[in-house]
Amino acid sequence: MVVNFSSEWGRSASADVAPYCTSKWAIEGLSRALADDFPDGLASVALSPGVIDTEMLRSCLPAIAPSCPSPEQWAEAAVPYILSLGPDHNGASLSVQ
Repeated sequence: MVVNFSSEWGRSASADVAPYCTSKWAIEGLSRALADDFPDGLASVALSPGVIDTEMLRSCLPAIAPSCPSPEQWAEAAVPYILSLGPDHNGASLSVQ
């Protein structure tokens, strides 16, 4: 299983974060291309972690950052979800909320 971290901005766009959106669009494309290339039993997914209180979020959206989970809080919820992924998810664009 290959899990590539993407973003909702990799599935849409926003004027003030064009370079970030561009890199995440690339992750979405890479994940789908890998999914097509992988043999049965392997999988590649693009995973949007959702909104997390990070330094980047504080610089882009300072009003909402404090109400979002910390990276540690996110990991506690996300790790079981990530570990549940398998070949049936191959090529998917998923989100952790």
